[in-house]
Amino acid sequence: MLRLAHPWFLLALGFVPLLVWLEVRLAARRRPAVLFPDLGAVAFSARGALVKRAARLAARCLVVALVVVALARPQSGRGAESVLTEGIDIVLVLDVSGSMLTEDWQPTNRLAVAKAVVSDFIRGRSSDRIGMVVFAAQAFTQCPLTLDYAVLQELLASVKVGMIDENSTAIGMGIATAANRLRESDAKSRIMVLLTDGRNNAGEIDPVTAARAAGALGIRIYAIAAGTPEGGRMPVDDPVWGRHYVKVPTEIDEGTLREVAAVTGGRYFRAKTEGMLAEIYRQIGELEKTKIEVKHFTTYTELGPRFVVAALVALLALLAAEATVLRGMP
Repeated sequence: MLRLAHPWFLLALGFVPLLVWLEVRLAARRRPAVLFPDLGAVAFSARGALVKRAARLAARCLVVALVVVALARPQSGRGAESVLTEGIDIVLVLDVSGSMLTEDWQPTNRLAVAKAVVSDFIRGRSSDRIGMVVFAAQAFTQCPLTLDYAVLQELLASVKVGMIDENSTAIGMGIATAANRLRESDAKSRIMVLLTDGRNNAGEIDPVTAARAAGALGIRIYAIAAGTPEGGRMPVDDPVWGRHYVKVPTEIDEGTLREVAAVTGGRYFRAKTEGMLAEIYRQIGELEKTKIEVKHFTTYTELGPRFVVAALVALLALLAAEATVLRGMP
């Protein structure tokens, strides 16, 4: 963007037409100082003199205009912004026990749908550190808190049932592992998003005790129970009979999950369909918005010196021309 720091100086451009008027008036009063015996020579000389006077006048007007514009201080501005953020530290806690292979969600199973929804959730964040903990019979950190979302997405894609002993569900250990990751965080908001389709039946610490410890550290837990109420079929690979499917019920300890969320100041959600799960993560994203403060400012560059240089160049060129090609007869 362009602006003039002292635009009132442009009023001086009114001297340009005044300069033209004075030059025309003075030229009309001049009398020739040399007599020409040949009328053809007179006509040729008059045309040449007129062209030279017009060129000199145009050059002088240009010099005056450039000086006036320089005095008006033209400036070129470039907009910029300063972004201040207060990021949120988030740990995604994901159940990878065998029941997550239950095919009651489309297009495949609970874990595949959960991974797709979590991936969308990650894409919706911009300046938050996000980590991931997975659990079944045990729990471990799949990804520490990071701003490198590309790496996080790769590690999420590699999550699968069977990476831990899949026959048990240690929800308490998952919470405790995530809380340990968030314990030394200095973020103003620290949360974990826990997704499970079962009940705690393994591990050295129960979910409520782990949640109380997390709450004492200022960590909020959003607990999500996943799966249709009626359950669904789950593939079982038998070394003799090969793969076959068995009907498994949905066994969720909703009371415990509600308490886990309540003791930390978080919320409990029930996802009965894949659409509900996507909406829950969207709601969590809205509840945990990163505070962003944007300050807009403009920096200006002075262009006046350039017009001064142009005026000097034009003046020197005029003086040189008046001494040579624009030199007239007295």
